[in-house]
Amino acid sequence: MKKVVLATGNKGKVKELSELLADMNIEVLPQSEFQVPDVPETGTTFVENAIIKARHAAKLTGLPAIADDSGLEVDHLKGAPGIYSSRFAGVHCDDNDNNNKLLAELNGVKGDARSARFQCILVYMRHENDPTPIICQGTWEGHITEQRHGEQGFGYDPLFWQEELKMTSAQLPRDLKNQLSHRGKALQQLRQKLQS
Repeated sequence: MKKVVLATGNKGKVKELSELLADMNIEVLPQSEFQVPDVPETGTTFVENAIIKARHAAKLTGLPAIADDSGLEVDHLKGAPGIYSSRFAGVHCDDNDNNNKLLAELNGVKGDARSARFQCILVYMRHENDPTPIICQGTWEGHITEQRHGEQGFGYDPLFWQEELKMTSAQLPRDLKNQLSHRGKALQQLRQKLQS
């Protein structure tokens, strides 16, 4: 079984990616198993931050590395929180704080003005100096609800409404979310590129 390090400490991402790559004989190991510290995300785009994280993990483990940088873009907020999605309410804040801030920022905003999308950039680096990393992008369109719904998932999932399904991503069964989500779409691209 091929070992790949996942450049994150986020248990939700590790579980999601492990499930999606399990049938490819790839074992996804979190960087925490190698005591790899988080690297400062100094990029100004999802692509830059994903490459920074993958290169750092590959360098310190000697293994191929997968990193993603993902976040929520809200049209009314001109793309915010964007690359700052995980720290929207502040560096030491959690998902609940971020959701509260998003709801406050959209207070009084109605209907289509609450349109948003999740973006995921997934990078695979064969080694730290890989000159041609595989870069995949997935996008998931939706709207921001006015209150939380559902217990599944993490991050902004309780607020991310899927109109065609009449539920938030936090209400979706995991296998359906994996098919529809930004991360699922990016990972399907990665699977295809790794198989070819």
